[in-house]
Amino acid sequence: MEQAQGRFVSQIGAPPEGGALFFPTQFPNEAEPHMELNRRTVIAGAAAAGMAATTLGGTAHATGGRKPVKTLFGKLADGTKIYSWSLENGGTRLKVLSYGGIVQSLEIPDRRGRYANVSAGFDNIEDYVAKSPYFGALIGRYGNRIGQGKFTLDGKNYQLSVNDGEQSLHGGAKGFDKRVWDIEPFTKGSDVGLHLYYTSVDGEMGYPGTLKTKVTYTLTKHGDWRVDYEATTDKATVVNLTSHVYFNLAGEGSGTIEDHELQIAASRYTPTDSGLIPTGELAKVAGTPFDFRKAKPIGRDIRVSHPQLVTAKGFDHNWVLDKGITARPEHIATLRDPASGRTMKIATNEPGLQFYSGNFLDGTLTGPSGRTYRQGDALCLETQHFPDSPNKPSFPSTVLRPGQTYRTTTVHTFGC
Repeated sequence: MEQAQGRFVSQIGAPPEGGALFFPTQFPNEAEPHMELNRRTVIAGAAAAGMAATTLGGTAHATGGRKPVKTLFGKLADGTKIYSWSLENGGTRLKVLSYGGIVQSLEIPDRRGRYANVSAGFDNIEDYVAKSPYFGALIGRYGNRIGQGKFTLDGKNYQLSVNDGEQSLHGGAKGFDKRVWDIEPFTKGSDVGLHLYYTSVDGEMGYPGTLKTKVTYTLTKHGDWRVDYEATTDKATVVNLTSHVYFNLAGEGSGTIEDHELQIAASRYTPTDSGLIPTGELAKVAGTPFDFRKAKPIGRDIRVSHPQLVTAKGFDHNWVLDKGITARPEHIATLRDPASGRTMKIATNEPGLQFYSGNFLDGTLTGPSGRTYRQGDALCLETQHFPDSPNKPSFPSTVLRPGQTYRTTTVHTFGC
């Protein structure tokens, strides 16, 4: 069944005319001046002091935007070359792979100006291909889970690739995270960035329609990392794109994120069944471990004996954002590491946020630091439409039709 457009207005806000997915991509600037001053002060102070590099990263210094630099990262088994693109602007450093659109490294300074890579990942292409639990990747065609990999659209049944028990997860066995993207660097005014392109053919992983996808990574002069998603189709389909960076603001490989403080502007979340598929309920967070309306350490309630935490082995749920679907990105979450002082604010126009506390990291993966990743050593904050929306008519629609353009934007603003 195709999802009803515009439902659920009282809980998540009315979608714009023409569907729940199609927004302008402007970013509100109200919060920027304070963050910019803070960041410039730290970076300039560090440069003046000439601090020595640390084991977690080099010293921050004031820089302008630099033209993206392309280097060979490795080769796939069939000989396909995989490239790494390095960007720097406003005190933020970003490395992106053509394989999966992966954020291989994201470096930001702490309160003393010392850089650290705050994104979990690998230092070689072989591990990304063979072992990666979606480290840093672009996710599509459908971020999160679709129950039993099935949905019905316009009276036709579709069977998707099933790769997570009985469910289809993150687009199936070979989703966008495992595709090679075409990348075009750009500089525009004071911004630098990358345009990433991938065309998913009709029937790929079971999805209908040829989906032409463009994702733009931008580093602004303030050091914000902005992600703009666009897609068009020649046949009615469903789409839900997101980014799967695993964050640890203390630095990759530094240990648990349970001391990180998290705030999410959401009064409800979507409980799941044993397969981590939403039941359809919009449960109140009040009085539960899922209440992050006020900032709190992630570890405070993560081991509370709550049925939802037991099932997911921690947090792995979709929060129903109070703002609903909006015409432009609005601030919805803040993550802070008290030890380093690093903060990350997230703004989006999406209606949902998946918070995953790294529950299935098990010590078998080793990052660029040479340290292993154990349970809770990194977390994901994935802006999105809700999981299993194609099978939940009351959820915001993820249907995209010919003649429409899918557009969503997420902005990460870093501070210290």
